[in-house]
Amino acid sequence: MEEKLWTRDFFLLVLSNFLMCCAYYSLISTLPVFISGNLKANNSTVGLVMACYTIAAVFIRPVCGFGLDRLGRRTIFLTSLFIYALIFNTYLLATSVLVITLIRFVHGLTWGMTTTSNSTFAGDIVPSGKRGQGYGFFGISTTLGMAIGPLVGSFIFQHGGYEAMFLSGSLIGFISMGCAARIRYSNYHVKKRIARFKWNQLIEPTSILPSINLLVIIFSYGGLLSFVSLYGQETGMPNPSGFFFIYALGVISSRFVAGKSLDRKGPRWIIGICLLLLIIGFPMLALWQTPTGYYLSAIILGVGNGVVFPSFQTMVNNMVDSSHRGAANSTVFISVDVGMGLGMVVVGVIAQYLSLPAAFLFCSGICAVGLFLFFTVTLPYYSRHRIKI
Repeated sequence: MEEKLWTRDFFLLVLSNFLMCCAYYSLISTLPVFISGNLKANNSTVGLVMACYTIAAVFIRPVCGFGLDRLGRRTIFLTSLFIYALIFNTYLLATSVLVITLIRFVHGLTWGMTTTSNSTFAGDIVPSGKRGQGYGFFGISTTLGMAIGPLVGSFIFQHGGYEAMFLSGSLIGFISMGCAARIRYSNYHVKKRIARFKWNQLIEPTSILPSINLLVIIFSYGGLLSFVSLYGQETGMPNPSGFFFIYALGVISSRFVAGKSLDRKGPRWIIGICLLLLIIGFPMLALWQTPTGYYLSAIILGVGNGVVFPSFQTMVNNMVDSSHRGAANSTVFISVDVGMGLGMVVVGVIAQYLSLPAAFLFCSGICAVGLFLFFTVTLPYYSRHRIKI
């Protein structure tokens, strides 16, 4: 009998993730403008402040991954979600660049814990033969948060200002925690060989190589996420935040197709095609400085990025058993955080001394390097280490 993907617990997990991401992305399109306008920071400083979020997540993910494998999922997941929701209120204290940097760092710690926890649990409850589809749909909830969050944030900001936006983020976060609390968590039995702490349990060795490949690719996403709204303002685009909505439509459309293809045919062509789209999309964004070019590049980059992360995440989870899943997901998320953090900082520096179009062209070159690594190194490695279903 075929196992079901859409169980009650999976639905609640997807809903919780959507709300958590909606709260996060409600800030992502307006916070760079807030830092630049209200706190008088330049582009490179904006990049550093935004990067603190992902830098913090890098520090906490290995510890969180070990805790998930050793202690189980529920307590860590719910506690991190509670603190994540609570910290939104502290943005009300952001009166200087230093203060908001500290807030972003602490908030990033909770983000690292929540995303590692829910992704690990998703790997537990999704049938192994449908893991590509499962992570694809789970990723769609992240993308819907990316699409709706900026619209919610902009609407609340226009009618209530930054204070209302920060408080609403906290409320949405607590609703997310309520959904997660209703999930039925199975008893997790720790295997004896991982019962005691060892430093090598913080990182899953099997996951390192594909995670490095993902780090290279995600570099471009970090730069895009932090600066595309400012770029839209600089080039006079109508409703620059609308980029995120159209981008999200591209992501969602790709994931409805990619999950089944990944489960049936493997990652070779689906990842290869999507990396080619990224290589094309960034020059389009940089050089075609009209509303048509701006929003068309959003679709192309959305389709490209929509497949990359859940595909690599599926690959990593296909190479480990359940007792190593926390560390494996921690490892792949660390690569995402480092890649995004580097992208935010480097794109900010290039934009400061050259221009944002030059920075986006640089991102295209980085994606080309990622494509080369995937076909020459990562794909053969995955074929050798994949656990047969």
